[in-house]
Amino acid sequence: MAASDVPQYIRSTSPVAADQRAAWFKNTMPSYAGIFLWVAFYDQLAANTLGHSSLPMLLLGIVLAGVICHFLFYFVPGMLGMKTGLPLYIVGTSTFGVRGGYFLPGIFMGLLQIGWYSVGTFYAAKFILNGIGQPAITMYGPPVAGHEPAFNMTFVVFAVVWGYLFAFLGAKGIDYVAKMSQFFPIVPIVLLIVGVILAAGGIGSSSEPAKAVRVGSTWPAYAGMLLMIQMIVGFFATAGAVGADFCSNARNKRDVQLGGLGGVFVATVFAAGLALLTVAGALGKNPAMASLGYGAALESLSPTLGKIMLILFAIGSMAPACFCSFIIGNSLSTMLAKPQTRIPLTLGGATIGIILAVTGISANLAPYFGLIGASFGPVVGAMAADWFLAGRKWSGPRQGVNIAGYAAWLVGFLVGISNNGMVTKVLGSQILAEWHPTGVYSFVVGFVVYLLLAGLRPPVLEGIVKTVDPEAA
Repeated sequence: MAASDVPQYIRSTSPVAADQRAAWFKNTMPSYAGIFLWVAFYDQLAANTLGHSSLPMLLLGIVLAGVICHFLFYFVPGMLGMKTGLPLYIVGTSTFGVRGGYFLPGIFMGLLQIGWYSVGTFYAAKFILNGIGQPAITMYGPPVAGHEPAFNMTFVVFAVVWGYLFAFLGAKGIDYVAKMSQFFPIVPIVLLIVGVILAAGGIGSSSEPAKAVRVGSTWPAYAGMLLMIQMIVGFFATAGAVGADFCSNARNKRDVQLGGLGGVFVATVFAAGLALLTVAGALGKNPAMASLGYGAALESLSPTLGKIMLILFAIGSMAPACFCSFIIGNSLSTMLAKPQTRIPLTLGGATIGIILAVTGISANLAPYFGLIGASFGPVVGAMAADWFLAGRKWSGPRQGVNIAGYAAWLVGFLVGISNNGMVTKVLGSQILAEWHPTGVYSFVVGFVVYLLLAGLRPPVLEGIVKTVDPEAA
């Protein structure tokens, strides 16, 4: 392939220099911790799992999910980023090819971020309205007591204002995102601690009331634990792949490890664990609680303080909102090689996200988390296999489309969606029970299929991308 035939997004990239790298506690750890502190992550974890497994088993599921997220979904992309100084859409070309890289992981990442933006917009508008005592969309299915089952115009106005404001800030660039991230993650840290303190007196008596809200009575005792893993992995899948971008600023393997242990594992256990305990404690104090969502638990524990906390959680969502919108515009404009279109593409993606939010589609988080895990589980699995085959390093960009990578993604994706509620509604039947951690299955399948088809990989294009390995300096 002649240099002129190499896609523009490859030719225009440059690695992060070794002297521009920083310690793990200055970049990777706070960036990831901010993602897990987003209320959209933990609001529905208890609602989908509490009552299906014991509280200790659910807490074990959170710990296992943190381990899986760190070692399977984050570590390899992080090492690829550190060893090259290059972002995901470049290091992914070894797995999917320089032409195949346009879609996977490039444009696909931007499209999925539109979905995340819709989730963030939904929760911000919902929590603000609930905090001031106004009804809003709460979830798919039967209406929650005290709330309307469909959107109202006030909700639409809040969603539109929120959605476009933070899409614009994210589109302005990473400097604006960084400024938003400096302060606002502190808010949910304090609120999570306050919430579990309020609920502490009811945690020990929550197991019996939880049985009254148990929906899947035929599920095995470990089902809730596995569903917890599925939801956390699904939430993290795309963020794990972006470990390449985050760790392109890391100085060495130690920074990659510590940044992930602090920002991924510890943050997972902290946010998900405290949220679960808060809901369990609220249920123990009020067995008749209408909803097992985290926001509903806060209102049950302290109606006045709970409403104030809901508004503060919405404020704490500003940083993730800016991050999502930045990724939308950056991914799409980079892959299209038209950086001047970043702001229009960001606002266009935000428009789609706002529509998804006001229609209530973004409220149904369990299938959505599962879809994300199914989509990016095999992407990271195939990348891990390519890294392993190359001797635990980046092999370099490959010519054209890497059939092995795309086949691994397709088979892994089909396995990953085999229990998704969105898919079973279309098929009219369920292949696997929804509690299966198919996001993890999709990673394993992507890894194995790539190994089996490794002989189909196109040749590496030597010398077209410069890399910087700070450990080799």
